[in-house]
Amino acid sequence: MFLPSVSAAGLEWCKSSYSGAQSDCIEVASGLIGAVPVRDSKDPDGPALLFAAEAWSSFLAGVKGGEFPTN
Repeated sequence: MFLPSVSAAGLEWCKSSYSGAQSDCIEVASGLIGAVPVRDSKDPDGPALLFAAEAWSSFLAGVKGGEFPTN
């Protein structure tokens, strides 16, 4: 699901501390009940993807559990 940039205004966005000064990252926002908005840090005024909170939690658990190879 897409979240138009107009609706994304006023959300507090953050990106991983591992990204450093790079701008080729994703950012996530908090503050929506039951949903997690995700956007491209290179295009902060562009659209965001909206994931169900349960789906995002499952994705993060998979990343932390090594389900997605890095090479």
